[in-house]
Amino acid sequence: MTEIEITADLVRDLLQDQHPDLAGLAVREVQGGWGNQMWRLGNELAVRMQRMDPTPELQLNERRWLPVLAPRLPLPVPTPVRSGEPSERFPKHWTVMTWVPGEPLDQGSISRGDHAADTLADFLRALHVAAPADAPVSTDRGAHPGNCTDAFEHFVEAVALGDRAAEVRAVWDDAVAARAWEGPPVWVHGDLHPANVVVSDGTLAGIVDFGDMCAGDPAWDLAAAWVLLPEGAASRFFDAYAHADDAAIRRARGLAAMKSLFLMLMGQNGDRGLPGGKPNWGPAGRAALDRVLKGV
Repeated sequence: MTEIEITADLVRDLLQDQHPDLAGLAVREVQGGWGNQMWRLGNELAVRMQRMDPTPELQLNERRWLPVLAPRLPLPVPTPVRSGEPSERFPKHWTVMTWVPGEPLDQGSISRGDHAADTLADFLRALHVAAPADAPVSTDRGAHPGNCTDAFEHFVEAVALGDRAAEVRAVWDDAVAARAWEGPPVWVHGDLHPANVVVSDGTLAGIVDFGDMCAGDPAWDLAAAWVLLPEGAASRFFDAYAHADDAAIRRARGLAAMKSLFLMLMGQNGDRGLPGGKPNWGPAGRAALDRVLKGV
């Protein structure tokens, strides 16, 4: 199916059709997004439009589970308030959600590293509880790093690492060799990177884009100690989180290496003008990889 151009007029028309009481609010495009496109709706809401995601499952998972998780999370997260159904005008799903104020980290920075480390640890402790049996599961996110070696190899081959390649591979190999998660599958955000968190006053202020949330290994989120936090903050984060053993930290560090390579590849694609590329993700990925290689 040809990609449909999503415009402010289309968003307003869809609201008029399905939620006319919201159609009078101002509609403003939010830059970024790939699988979904976001539009600000008034001051308090946003419209999340399914764009490149081939199936609606990610949005449907957010609709089903974010209202369950949000009340016990210590940071603001987008919470669905209305559902938009496929129609002749737009044959995909869309959701009206609460707006999480702040600046995306890929366009901002964290200057209060200790505060951000404590804030992230508090958030992940609250999120990482045993997930119910009907929680979504993924074949890669939430799984042991050993299940993702093909993806890691793809990123290594696609990104020019030079003399650092052997060091990065050693971190990954150590993660693959680490003991698997032995507890019950817990709720995992699954995609914590700089475009999926917002900052304010130099620290973390909210977490967004829960489309990849699933039940699995918390190491997928613990990787954020290197991917999100400034240099030197990982140690404080793990002390505050207090539930990660050596094996979990090893798995998390390898996953952080893979996420860093992903950010670098997206930046590389952006520099080349390729679809979906993000030029500003390259520097974020390189800085994250530097932190990964320095360890905790």
